[in-house]
Amino acid sequence: MTLWRLNAASIATALGRGEASSRDVTMAHLQRIEDVDGRVHAFTEVLRDDALAAAEASDARRRRGEARGPLDGVPVTVKECFDMAGRDTTLGLPSWRGRTAARDAALVELLREAGAVILGRTNLSQTMLFVEARNPLFGQTSNPWSSAHSPGGSSGGEGAAIAAGMSPLGIGTDIGGSIRVPAAFCGICGIKPSLDRLPMRGYQAVLSGQEAVRGMGGPLARSVGDLALFFRALDPRRMSELDARVPPVAWEAPDEVSIRAMRVGLYVDDGVLRASRAIGRAAERAAEALRARGATVTHFVPPDVAGVLGAYLGALTADGGQAVLAALEGGEVDPALESMRRLAVVPTGVRRVAAQVARALGQPSLALMLASMGAKSAAQLWELTARLRAHRAALLAAMDAEKIDVLLCPAFATPALAHGMSKNFTLASSYSILFNATQMPAGVVPVTRVRPNETGREATRDLLDKHAAEVDAASEGLPIGVQIVGRAWRDHVVIAAMQAIESDVALDYGFPATPVEPP
Repeated sequence: MTLWRLNAASIATALGRGEASSRDVTMAHLQRIEDVDGRVHAFTEVLRDDALAAAEASDARRRRGEARGPLDGVPVTVKECFDMAGRDTTLGLPSWRGRTAARDAALVELLREAGAVILGRTNLSQTMLFVEARNPLFGQTSNPWSSAHSPGGSSGGEGAAIAAGMSPLGIGTDIGGSIRVPAAFCGICGIKPSLDRLPMRGYQAVLSGQEAVRGMGGPLARSVGDLALFFRALDPRRMSELDARVPPVAWEAPDEVSIRAMRVGLYVDDGVLRASRAIGRAAERAAEALRARGATVTHFVPPDVAGVLGAYLGALTADGGQAVLAALEGGEVDPALESMRRLAVVPTGVRRVAAQVARALGQPSLALMLASMGAKSAAQLWELTARLRAHRAALLAAMDAEKIDVLLCPAFATPALAHGMSKNFTLASSYSILFNATQMPAGVVPVTRVRPNETGREATRDLLDKHAAEVDAASEGLPIGVQIVGRAWRDHVVIAAMQAIESDVALDYGFPATPVEPP
């Protein structure tokens, strides 16, 4: 058995049956990292000695009959934004060098307590505010499916490491699609749980203190069952002790969810940017899989997504970009952030006029960005926060009207981006951002790959649409996933729907089977 090819659940089973030792499994993954990470660059650091020591400790516990649970001895990886005691947390920012953590982040502490073996830390986008995994400190991570493409971001190092077989399970974060976009781009699974489902103490972010839209941690893996394993292995009471924001709510079993009783709302056009042809096909295939289990699928129109995006962007830039500018000060800046940095210092009046001009010239996407971003007063920020909460209520009301349990939609408007293509393409994340703004659990499951006849798009005058057409033209063969979204604290329902899709599509011709051998 090739140990690095196994998913987390299979590794846990092999360890429990004594068919493999944690040391053997860990060594296999460390060798896989050595063999392929020179091509992928998913890791910011590999913790070889610590990992082997943790593996040997796990094996000793099993010999004594003291295994701590299903993650004991299972290798995992951690996004660089989570503190690890004695190590710097930088977010790829030169100005953050030397920010050495005094203690582990709560999620890291939980993984250690569960007996998991931490292989290393993974790469991310500088500031974690664009959908690639590249920064001046650690370089650029490539998608294991195509060295010319990004694995997405900001948790792109996790996506790449898992897709390439260097890790079976990892944790990332998500404030605008940063778990779901890498999962979709890399052909793996991932979930952004309900807000405060997992502890976030010790998670570092440039926009620390911004509360209108909060980032959330979550797992990425090669199978949906591994996501369920992750949640099952962690004690909610212990999570609540480590982070008081987390309520000690028990995890419910996805296996007990009836797909037959489920009503699903499907859409592939959110009114901001229509999804690529391959993504539309994948969504229809996922809907077919749910129908085969007895679910009812109906077309759904999410209300005022452009309005949600405006409030989201307005809230995240309410300080006039000062937090981001301070973090970037004195160091190399990634090209994807240059336009953001320039826009941050444009006076509000000038930006409003520019938005009117852009709208008159048939550029609604650019107009939305210009009109939304920029410094706000405290009263304006409160008003934006109220708007975000109202948008959530409106979305839930629309779901209530159709008795919708989960939504089925894209995670991003296109397949994986070529390196550098995230610049000026923020609104393509609208399909993910909607559910950060409305604080709903959302996961991604792989379905298919882009076919040769699916690389075209009818572009309009809008620059966003033209950008998407350029992305689509270079997308043949790339993996495609779909997004499942549920109501708050119904994460297990999301995972149940993802499992139903996975079980039906996994044998399809063209399914993006992982781990994949990087080019």
